[in-house]
Amino acid sequence: MSIKYFAAETGTNLWRNRLMSLAAIFTVAISLSLVGSALLIKQGVSTATAEWKGNVQLLVFLQPKISPTEFTAVKDQLRQLPAVKSFSYVPRAQAYADFRRLLANQPDLVNAVPESAVPTFLRVSLVNPAETRAVAAIFQGQPGVDTVNDNFSAINTITTVSNVAQTVILAIAVILLVSAAVLILNVIRVAIFSRRREVAVMRLVGATNSFIQIPFMLEGLVQGLIGALVATGVVILVKSFIGYAISHFKMHLLQGFVLTSHNLIDTIAVIVVAGVVVGTLGSTIAVRRFLSA
Repeated sequence: MSIKYFAAETGTNLWRNRLMSLAAIFTVAISLSLVGSALLIKQGVSTATAEWKGNVQLLVFLQPKISPTEFTAVKDQLRQLPAVKSFSYVPRAQAYADFRRLLANQPDLVNAVPESAVPTFLRVSLVNPAETRAVAAIFQGQPGVDTVNDNFSAINTITTVSNVAQTVILAIAVILLVSAAVLILNVIRVAIFSRRREVAVMRLVGATNSFIQIPFMLEGLVQGLIGALVATGVVILVKSFIGYAISHFKMHLLQGFVLTSHNLIDTIAVIVVAGVVVGTLGSTIAVRRFLSA
């Protein structure tokens, strides 16, 4: 009988204050959607960064008029360095083909650059990506070497920008979660105030504070849970959109940005728990304040 009573009372309270309840649910859904999206991005970036750093390469660009002796000296030095895992020579024809492929969406630039302007280079893979700068310094300015480039800086820049974006998103989400908790608190306060006479009668006939609190606490819990479920749907859509964008628009740099079902389940679990906690916490504070007044 108690379960039916609590369910009926919770439903009644939600319907009486449906507009404010919808506002609370909407706020919870937005904030948890941001939290979930930030968590997904963080997990994807972590996976991608590990792959990118594992594939860090040095490109040793050679001078157009490099002599056979200088070329042999560079290769011999690469073979002797313990930090070098492997290297390969990329002739001008292959380098030009790679150039045209990578900049296929900029035909004016591709057509303006003749094959003779594209330098040959050595593609070097390292045992430890952290030694990229040290190895690059060895060959910078060496006879026959034009420049030495690596993608380590670009990876660090991408990672830094991503971390900043995640921090901003999480900060906004936390602010919205606090706002949602306060809004739920006010919704419950309104619900209690509108039924203050009933509550007074219940206390007179011997109802305990716990018995009085439960329907209102359930109201906040339901609001938080519904908001979390809406946010779950948004996060699933975000995951699908990210996967579609990477494959459809051929974002080769983001191929390592992998989001598994395990990542999604973990994120959904966090969202649901956060929604329940926010809803229950807001309603509990409101009820206790009223009953202690």
